[in-house]
Amino acid sequence: MLSVSLSMLSVSLSFLTSFGSSMLYGYNLAVVNSPAAYIKNFYNRSVVSRNGTIMDEESLTLMYSLTVSIFAIGGLVGSLMVGVLVTRFGRKGTVVNTSVLVFVASVLMGFSKVCGSPEMVIVGRFITGIHSGISLSVVPMYLGEIAPKNLRGFLGLVPSIFICVGVFSAQLLGLHELLGKEEHWPLLLSLVAVPTFIQLMLLPWFPESPRYLLIEKHNVHATITALKWYRSKCNIQEEIEEMQEEQRSLSSSDTLSVWQLLLDKSVRWQVLSVVVINIGMQLSGIDAIWFYTNDIFENAGIPAGEIQYTTVGTGAIEIIGGLIGKLGRRPLVIGGFTIMGVCCAGITLSLILQVSLPFMRYISVTCVVGIIAGFCIGPAGVPFLMTAELFKQSHRPAAYIVGGSLNWISNFTVGFVFPFLQMSAGAYCYLVFAAVCCAVATYVYAFIPETKNKTFVEISRMFSKKEAVLETQAVMQNPDANRKELESPEWVSFAMIAG
Repeated sequence: MLSVSLSMLSVSLSFLTSFGSSMLYGYNLAVVNSPAAYIKNFYNRSVVSRNGTIMDEESLTLMYSLTVSIFAIGGLVGSLMVGVLVTRFGRKGTVVNTSVLVFVASVLMGFSKVCGSPEMVIVGRFITGIHSGISLSVVPMYLGEIAPKNLRGFLGLVPSIFICVGVFSAQLLGLHELLGKEEHWPLLLSLVAVPTFIQLMLLPWFPESPRYLLIEKHNVHATITALKWYRSKCNIQEEIEEMQEEQRSLSSSDTLSVWQLLLDKSVRWQVLSVVVINIGMQLSGIDAIWFYTNDIFENAGIPAGEIQYTTVGTGAIEIIGGLIGKLGRRPLVIGGFTIMGVCCAGITLSLILQVSLPFMRYISVTCVVGIIAGFCIGPAGVPFLMTAELFKQSHRPAAYIVGGSLNWISNFTVGFVFPFLQMSAGAYCYLVFAAVCCAVATYVYAFIPETKNKTFVEISRMFSKKEAVLETQAVMQNPDANRKELESPEWVSFAMIAG
C-alpha cells in the first residue's frame, strides 16, 4: 500500500499558491461589502460631474450589483481558459503567468478614484475575476497532483482555508479603524497585488507537477526530480508505477475537450456529480452572505455601529470552520450542506419573528455564523478537490472547465439577483437556499462514493462499477430492447467489473 509523507517543500508550495491565488478569491468576494456606501457615493458623484444629474436609487443599486457580480463574469471567462492554459503552460506555469492579471487589476482599482472613473473599478473587478476563475481550478489541480493519495485531502484543504483567510482579511481591513474610511477604499481594493507579488518571487523556484511531467510531457527524468523535491525520505518507485499505470490506461486517448467529456458515457456520473456540487456550492446562499453581510445584519436589526465588528467575527468563524478536515469527503460535504440548509431556514424564521420577539435578531446572527461555518467545513474546498479526484489526467482539464463555469455562472446569478430577490421576497428568499442545500446533501449521500485514500485509477474503477450496475439493472428491466447491447464486448467487461 502506497503511503508516503510530504516534504516541507510540498507544504510550503501549498501555502504559497493558496496565499497568492486562492486567498484572493475570498478577499475579492468580501472586500466590496465594507466600503459599499463609499463606492456608491463615488459612482453618484462621478455621474453628477459628467451629466449634472443624480442617479436614482434603482440605477445606483443596478450599477453596484454589476460591480459585485462582474467578478463572477470574469471568473467564468477564466474558468473557460483553464484547459488550454494548463495543457500549454503546465500547472505551475499557469499560476505564474496569470499573475500579471492581478497587477493590472490592482492599478485600475487603485487609481479609479483619482481618475474619477467608475469604469476602472468595474473593469478591475472583472480582471480579478478572470484570475480567480483560473486559479480556483488550477491550484487544487496542482496540489492534488503533487500529493500522495493518503495526504491529498490535507493539501486540498489548504486552498479552502486560505479562501476563508481572504474573506476574514477583507473584513478586518475594512474596519473603520483600519482601511474602512472613505478615502481608503481604493487602497483596500488594490491590496490584492501584495500576496501575488510574494508568490511571483518564490513560486518559479518550485518544480512542476510530477504527474503532468510524466503523463503529458513523458519526461521521466523531470518527474523523478520533482518527486524527490516533493517527498520526504521515501521510495518513490511505487508512486511512479502508479502514475505509469494511469499513463498506460490513457495511452490511446489525448486530453479531452469539454464536448468530448460530456459525450463520454463512461464518466457521466462523475460529470453529473461535478455539476451538482459546483452549482450547489454557489446556490447555497454563501455568496449572498459574503456580498451583502452588512445589509443582512442591518435587516436583522443589529445596531449600525456594531455591524462591522459582527462581520469580522463571522470571518474568524470561517477560518475555524475551514480547519475541520480530518473526515472523509462525503461527511464533510453532506454535513456542511445540511448545516447550511438548516441555518438558511433559521434566518427566515428569525426575521419573521423578530418583530414580536426582539431576541430573534441574535438568532439571525447565529444562523449567519452557522452558514459560514457549514460552508467552510466542506463545501468551500471539497468540490474542487473532488473534481481533481473523480477524473483521470485526460479528463481533468475539461472537468475543471465544466465545474468552474457552472460555479461562476451560479456565483454571478446570486450576486446580481439577490438584492432584488431580497426586496421582493423579503425573509422568504433564504428558503430557496435551504432547499438547494438539502438537495445537494441528499445527492452526495446517495450517489458519490468516498474518495479518501484512493488513487485516481481506483476512483475511476469505483464509478465504472456503479455505471455497470445501474445500466445492468436498466437492461434487466427491458431485456428485449437492450439484448444486443448486453451481448456486446463492452458490456461483457462491465459485467465482469460489477461482479
